[in-house]
Amino acid sequence: MTDVAARKVITAPRLGQETLKRALDIALASVLLLVVSPVLLLLWCLVRSTSEGPALFRQERIGRDMRPFIMLKLRSMYVQNNDAAHRAYVTGMLSAEQDDAPAPNGALYKLVGDPRVTPLGALLRRSSLDELPQLINVLRGDMSLVGPRPMLAWEAELLAESYRPRFGVKPGITGLWQVSGRNRLSMRAALELDVEYVRRAGVLADLGILARTVPALFRGGAS
Repeated sequence: MTDVAARKVITAPRLGQETLKRALDIALASVLLLVVSPVLLLLWCLVRSTSEGPALFRQERIGRDMRPFIMLKLRSMYVQNNDAAHRAYVTGMLSAEQDDAPAPNGALYKLVGDPRVTPLGALLRRSSLDELPQLINVLRGDMSLVGPRPMLAWEAELLAESYRPRFGVKPGITGLWQVSGRNRLSMRAALELDVEYVRRAGVLADLGILARTVPALFRGGAS
């Protein structure tokens, strides 16, 4: 078999899975956005009325193949805050990624008791309602419903080379580690689950993770 023929055999199923995955993303994200639009409008008004600043938070994240994109969230923090404490916390967690100890209070990337977070924002984060605008990111093609967590650029720079394959797919609103007992995971375990997801990414895997996401939300296990 020629190299060209071999590449076709390998890439054809992968392209087919990516096409199906994209179709699933568009279909489900469109329906979900329509269903939650009244809730999103209510939350938009609450965020605007309870603290100064815009309701929608825009932040550059690293997507597939290390390409940056603007991720959308409902704002959960006060404006003009200092992220030094959060950077120190996440840097410490990533620097100790070989440690098998779980993250404090189950917060792998989020600083517990973060003074930057508004009272409403704390509620939005616990319920993951602040993530609803990312359905727009899914429709745009920046994100998928399922995939590794979208990282900040400085977080990505701290990763060991063995975890770089996680950027081989689009980041997701939910993912494998979010539904795999996040409060019991170490940073290394979470990153290894990201890489494992990339190895077996496909529509069936996504449907399984989506089915586990709702129960995980009620347990506080999804971000």
